[in-house]
Amino acid sequence: MPSSETTLRDLVDLLHGWYPPATAESWDAVGLVLGDPDAKVSKVMFAVDPTEAVAREAVEWGADLLVVHHPMFLKAVHGVPATTPKGRALATLAMASCALLTAHTNADQAEGGVSESLALALGLSDLRPILSAPAAALDKLTVFVPVDAAQVVRAALAEAGAGRIGDYDHASFSTPGEGRFRPLAGAQPSIGQVGVPEVVAEERVEVVVERHLRARVVHAMLRAHPYEEPAYDVVELADPQIAVTGTGRIGTVPRTTLGEFAETVAAALPATAHGVRVAGDPDRPVRRVALCGGSGDFLLDTVLGTDADVYVTSDLRHHPASEFVEKGGPALVDVAHWAAEWTWLPTVEARVKAARGDTVETRVSTTCTDPWTFRPNHPEAPGAPR
Repeated sequence: MPSSETTLRDLVDLLHGWYPPATAESWDAVGLVLGDPDAKVSKVMFAVDPTEAVAREAVEWGADLLVVHHPMFLKAVHGVPATTPKGRALATLAMASCALLTAHTNADQAEGGVSESLALALGLSDLRPILSAPAAALDKLTVFVPVDAAQVVRAALAEAGAGRIGDYDHASFSTPGEGRFRPLAGAQPSIGQVGVPEVVAEERVEVVVERHLRARVVHAMLRAHPYEEPAYDVVELADPQIAVTGTGRIGTVPRTTLGEFAETVAAALPATAHGVRVAGDPDRPVRRVALCGGSGDFLLDTVLGTDADVYVTSDLRHHPASEFVEKGGPALVDVAHWAAEWTWLPTVEARVKAARGDTVETRVSTTCTDPWTFRPNHPEAPGAPR
């Protein structure tokens, strides 16, 4: 059960566990921006952008932590005076002792992240990434240990990082057997005598190891093992993992038409002046949907090679979109950047609620930070009401 109090460090660890900063793009700026890790947190607010209006909303509600998607400082700055918009936002939070944490590209690819949240909001099932994140290269370490020392060796392997599978650690498999050996001249056996064949009850211990940890894990095993010359082997594994993280998502919706699907998209997202723009025949059948939360035109060529009937994303530019349509690929649905990424906020809020129970109160920001404020009516536009 969660403790009666939650610190900022607790929440940072929680969010970084779901959205590891190491998975962010090299150009990104994620993690804790402002705040004392030892400070108590009782209220957490979630928003897409750390604007001054959002900062004021967080402070007026009494938030101790504001979690945002977009970084406040993506580019280097030399100061943050309150004479600038970012400076005013940061000063507003600092004066109220409200911490700020960013999860950007590390939240885009993750399970329970931005693209997955958008996919679920639009009713997609059987999800997989459009571009799978590279899985960690794995080894399997097998070592033969006297029964009475097996637990010590297993503990040493786990402490060194072996046996981590998904959300589990200390994972291993053991089978009993007999070890046979004869110490030769010069040996200093911990069991048996030089020149005398020995039979020892042993356990075969097997663990998976991320390849970059190989040397550390083997060294830890050798230190903990009672034998002078342990018998062990390390085998490189072909990747057995089904990728669940990566860029964008592709999945299935109940059979529909492009026109009906576009209406589903419009209804699922918060209203914006941008709205929903569509390139394609309204009667086109739609079953397979690809999408990317945020700006996704960098995936256009990849989407052409999928079985998607439609691609949903934001910030599509004229020429790339036009050329994509000319190639006869999937239809395009362009939605407001803020609205697409907003779908992540209820997801991460629910995860924090489930993890911290009643120790924190949560809230999704009600401030729309989409920069576009209105769209004039142009009756002459194609498809406009007559």
